Amino acid sequence: MAKKSKTRAGAYNPLDKFNLAKSIELELLSRTADSLGSLSDISGAGVYAIYYTGPFAAYAPLTKANTGGKFSKPIYVGKAIPKGGRKGGLANDLASTGKALFDRLKQHASSINEAANLELKDFFVRHLVVDDIWIPLGENMLIETFQPVWNRVIDGFGNKDPGQRRATQYKSPWDILHPGREFAKKLADSPVTQEFVLKRVADYFAGKPLEKLPRQLAEPQAELTEEAEELADELGTEKTK
Repeated sequence: MAKKSKTRAGAYNPLDKFNLAKSIELELLSRTADSLGSLSDISGAGVYAIYYTGPFAAYAPLTKANTGGKFSKPIYVGKAIPKGGRKGGLANDLASTGKALFDRLKQHASSINEAANLELKDFFVRHLVVDDIWIPLGENMLIETFQPVWNRVIDGFGNKDPGQRRATQYKSPWDILHPGREFAKKLADSPVTQEFVLKRVADYFAGKPLEKLPRQLAEPQAELTEEAEELADELGTEKTK
């Protein structure tokens, strides 16, 4: 009697969410890493990965991974949503218009430039224009793959001036570690010290458990990060009108 053929479990599905996300990641990683401080005009929206190559001691593992043109470990990954992206817009070719990516990367360059202990020349970026419905999926994949220190350990890099909320908002962990941003000088002193943030960074690179941020800092920071992304997207939208 003929043997029954075995049915292969888990057949490859190119439209599986994970495979779609991985394809965005691989396409981004195939792009050349450019100097963050020397970007020319970029049209469109999408995802990006920022790399550090400088002498800041706490980031030595990143510098080692990114020198010599390797650029294998981003310090931060993010997304820039096009006009209508957060409101369900379905316009044709939505992601390739406007300046969402360029404006977001300029914002990041400005933050780094204001920091007292960082140099913009030490930062490089890969960016990819992506169809708008796939942008959040691509960002999530990049964060999951690389677990960048500015995404997972040091909150606040993407923050913007909170305006009227400054009297009740603490300085972010990023601003504690990298002081200098003008708007952060108006904020309340943080319940954590620079030494606390540096220890979290060292423990992260050593693969040790991280000490939790105080609740009064952690909960508002998550909300502010989301608000900062929405504000940056809206500002980018206004510029394209």
